[in-house]
Amino acid sequence: MSGFVEKPEPQQVPGLTHLHTGKVRDLYQNEAGDLLMVASDRMSAYDWVLPTEIPDKGRVLTQLSLWWFELLADLVPNHVISEELPEGAPADWAGRTLVCRSLAMVPVECVARGYLAGSGLVEYNASRTVCGLALPEGLSNGSELPAPIFTPATKAAVGDHDENVSYEEVARRIGAETAAQLRQATLAVYGRARDIARERGIILADTKFEFGFAGDELVIADEVLTPDSSRFWPAATWEPGRAQPSYDKQYVRDWLTSPASGWDRTSERPPPALPQEVVDATRGKYIEAYEQLTGNSWS
Repeated sequence: MSGFVEKPEPQQVPGLTHLHTGKVRDLYQNEAGDLLMVASDRMSAYDWVLPTEIPDKGRVLTQLSLWWFELLADLVPNHVISEELPEGAPADWAGRTLVCRSLAMVPVECVARGYLAGSGLVEYNASRTVCGLALPEGLSNGSELPAPIFTPATKAAVGDHDENVSYEEVARRIGAETAAQLRQATLAVYGRARDIARERGIILADTKFEFGFAGDELVIADEVLTPDSSRFWPAATWEPGRAQPSYDKQYVRDWLTSPASGWDRTSERPPPALPQEVVDATRGKYIEAYEQLTGNSWS
């Protein structure tokens, strides 16, 4: 069992139809057929959406995505139309809402990996492969790969795991031409973002993207290159062979799996509320990532 500990009720806004409540984002449609994506402060971990929110998290994700969209626009178009709030929307939606084009979404999580971590490390340790791609001997936790790799996954519902699949399986499901487009765009965006982040003292270990089509045009959607969708590591302390400190929800994961939480993640019992110090530390990491990448002060 997993999913929402407490599933929120959608906001009722004149002229908007609620379509979906995700782990972090709520999706609405306006009367023109455009989508409104509202990034909440919800936090997910271990396939649960937790009962405790992280203040400002949704705004950080939205503003960082907008910053990246602008830097990547020459590589791939994005789905953003505007940040304008619809009339009657809650004031709290400001800074966390995007009006977006409605796309025919591709049902694939497009993951790019430049370093060995997470599920890729688990598979490598077992078979010297990641998503079926052979890698050389001698790599360890946090090692840089010889070259970035495209390792797609299926998109899971709330409460389920994304599942790594081979490139060949993606090509079988969505067609060879579309699979090739996804791989090319994913690696091009990752390469650009990795270089930008590195200049700012951050290692982009891996990240995931979502794409859709507007007619025949491939468009990047959802969020991009945020602490929710990426592993960001401080470059100054990077050292292969151990777990790396990161700009993300690691404080939350560490506390949930510690004796202090009293929670057994293998049970069907939902996780408990987060203590204030974990909330504050997690918020600080998200803001630190935003400020170090963009050079802008968060306020």
